[in-house]
Amino acid sequence: MLLNTLIAALLMVVTCGVHASGMHLVMNGVRRYQQNQTKNPLRPTNMYRIGGTVLLMFLVSLVEVMIWASTYLALNAIEGFERALYFSMVTFTTLGYGEIVLDEHWRLLASFQAANGIIMFGWTTAIVIAVVQHVYFAGYEKPRPD
Repeated sequence: MLLNTLIAALLMVVTCGVHASGMHLVMNGVRRYQQNQTKNPLRPTNMYRIGGTVLLMFLVSLVEVMIWASTYLALNAIEGFERALYFSMVTFTTLGYGEIVLDEHWRLLASFQAANGIIMFGWTTAIVIAVVQHVYFAGYEKPRPD
């Protein structure tokens, strides 16, 4: 159990680093295009920025899933990259079909991965909302309270 917890803690730190790097890329991109901001919220480039953010953060999540899958392979917890990737994706998204399971020695890792996935998707949601607010509402005067 202690080994599972230590491995999971290490993976959570790594995935947080990967996610923070993705967030950094997104926020730098938003800042870079800040001077081109217009007051037209339906401008196509604004929509592309949101779509690009979603796509980039999805790719970041895929990298995180692959990190977990590679760990399962390294531990011989699952045989075959496709099976490990599938199990990792189903676990990370908390979908949990259950047709591929880990043996008793490693199954606690799956619980930690599911918790990690929930946190990462919550963080991704916060990033997307921040970008939407910045892209669509930056430059607009906020009403002052009377």
